[in-house]
Amino acid sequence: METVKIKTSQHVDIDYPVAGLGERLVARLIDLGMFLSAYFFVLLASASLINNNSVMGWVIIILLGAAYIFYNLLCEMFMDGQSVGKRIMKIKVVSLDGGQPGFGQYFIRWIFRLVDFVLTGQVLGLVFIVITEKKQRLGDVVAGTTLIKTISHTRFNHIAFHPVEEGYIPVFPNVNQLNDSDIELLHEVIHAFYKTSNFQIIHALSVKVSGLIGAPMPQHEDELNFLKTVAKDYNHVTSLSE
Repeated sequence: METVKIKTSQHVDIDYPVAGLGERLVARLIDLGMFLSAYFFVLLASASLINNNSVMGWVIIILLGAAYIFYNLLCEMFMDGQSVGKRIMKIKVVSLDGGQPGFGQYFIRWIFRLVDFVLTGQVLGLVFIVITEKKQRLGDVVAGTTLIKTISHTRFNHIAFHPVEEGYIPVFPNVNQLNDSDIELLHEVIHAFYKTSNFQIIHALSVKVSGLIGAPMPQHEDELNFLKTVAKDYNHVTSLSE
């Protein structure tokens, strides 16, 4: 499985499964098919207005054109980096700096659609996706974004904030040195490990967490259990303080 390495705000690298060319093409076709269907029905319903060359007919045509032009920009901004097609295909736009893409990044991706698809007959964008390491079209390269898969393989016992059994005794009493953001990152790293089997991210976070809570660094084979125990301890300690 091809992955892309993204550095989080806590300076931990996480590998995410990258969206391939096929998934991007299918998502694009779904969006196009959905829009053409809507376009056809709207034109059919307003055929008399358009045929009579009325002002309202021209307004409808202009609104349909604007909807097509701005569709991807607005969807990605308000649907967490996804269009309808991307959501169906379970892929989304992410920033390579580990954060949520900002308006500027979405805008750059959108404006470069002219170069990637319109002016080059769809060729340049497809070529860039094939040849770039992170499966980016030119707009992604300039914006600092790419597309990842959002399919989750997380089970209940992988979740960071799950209930702890009654009478549990924490192993690491200094987990109160952590905060919710730290535990959310811990959960994300464990989740990413179950998808990619990349033990380097487990080791990197184990080093960071052991330093924060003043715990001995675990043996390599125990690092995953160490992080799970820290999450369990944190859940227990924070539940007592509520």
